[in-house]
Amino acid sequence: MEKQHSGRSSFSGKLGFVLSAAGASVGLGNIWRFPYLAAKYGGGIFLLIYILLAVTFGYTMIMAETALGRMTRKSPVGAFAASGKGRWRAFGGWINAVIPILIVPYYSVIGGWVIKYLVGYITGHGSELAQDGYFSSFIANGASVEIVFLLFTLLTLGIIFAGVRNGVERVSRMMMPVLVVLSVIIAAYSVTRPGALEGVKYFLVPNPANFSWMTVVTAMGQMFYSLSIAMGILVTFGSYMKKDVSIEGSTKNVEIFDTLIAMMAGLMIIPAVFSFSGGDPDTLQAGPALMFITIPKVFESMELGSLVGVLFFVLVLFAAVTSSIALTESAVSTFEDELGWSRKKAAAVIGIIMVLLGSLSALGYGPLSGVTVIGMQFLDFFDFLTNSVMMPIAAIATCLLVTSVIGVEKIEEEVTQNGQPFRRKKVFNFMIRTLCPVFAAIILVSSVANASGGSRCKRI
Repeated sequence: MEKQHSGRSSFSGKLGFVLSAAGASVGLGNIWRFPYLAAKYGGGIFLLIYILLAVTFGYTMIMAETALGRMTRKSPVGAFAASGKGRWRAFGGWINAVIPILIVPYYSVIGGWVIKYLVGYITGHGSELAQDGYFSSFIANGASVEIVFLLFTLLTLGIIFAGVRNGVERVSRMMMPVLVVLSVIIAAYSVTRPGALEGVKYFLVPNPANFSWMTVVTAMGQMFYSLSIAMGILVTFGSYMKKDVSIEGSTKNVEIFDTLIAMMAGLMIIPAVFSFSGGDPDTLQAGPALMFITIPKVFESMELGSLVGVLFFVLVLFAAVTSSIALTESAVSTFEDELGWSRKKAAAVIGIIMVLLGSLSALGYGPLSGVTVIGMQFLDFFDFLTNSVMMPIAAIATCLLVTSVIGVEKIEEEVTQNGQPFRRKKVFNFMIRTLCPVFAAIILVSSVANASGGSRCKRI
């Protein structure tokens, strides 16, 4: 298998895989979705449940997808087809492959919004960004949104053209440590604001009185999206992993990295908003409303707010870039494997798709605001289709492939190569056979039900 695929790109080692996979996981969802959900669904009890799910459900899915990729040395379509069952190629492989192709265009639009705000803070216009109605006016201006969207898209594609080691891995190695340092600095500043300690206590100390079934369902959904499960990314990155790198050890490091950044995001945002609002957790709105409306107002009320604004949006930009290159890399790898294209041709075609589909989302709140799909703006629709429908289905397909076609024994063989440990084997076997497909089904049903009740853009 190694000789047959000796020309395939690979990460330099464990650190390259861990930082790239962590970069894929640490995205906008950690920074604007996690703090909002934690505040809404119980604070400390939400955080506790999230961590428990991450080390069981999340661990199992990361292990399964990474092992599947390394075992087959293929991106999602080829990995599923390697089972020898044609229907799996269509059912699981192409669903996993199409998801990043649909996500990265609208994700790049939001990345463009981040660039706009970062430039605003760097040029000393932080007060303008905090004004009522600024964000709505900005996203309604189709030309402005299209320009920053194209800038972010070109940044992503430039990294992808450079290759796996020189592009994806090198950028992740540089951006992820900086992201961690910035998150610690901003969190330390946030928790020392007057009145912020109440927010810290609410976020870190579990209170059983705040527990509800929705706390579990919501934490499950956030963990699912936060760890980049069922996007084809981990299968693709697994195919770049060397055989002497421990899959379980790498998975543990990705879990720790992602959970640490989610906690730092909570400590950056929840105490600051508590301080700003006088202790009202309802001030924490979801999605863009939090990052592009509430947070600029919080920074405006702070000493050194403009400086913190620059640091914060650099952090957010790095998180957005590392996730966008992971999504794009998965799509490019699929075109290389399945169509036999060169990397440059595959990246160019993905770039065209990104511009075409992304422009619909970029203009969806401006010139195309009157055009909707099942009652949603284009950005909301693409988000709903991928996150609420396709990703849970892809996760269920992966569980069925591992348990019913490949067999968990084959996964165990891949994990334990060269004497590598599989310490949580019993947890993996139990979760992949029973709870993981059930959890994914719950996410599918609850996400569709929730999304049908309002605009998705508020929940991305």
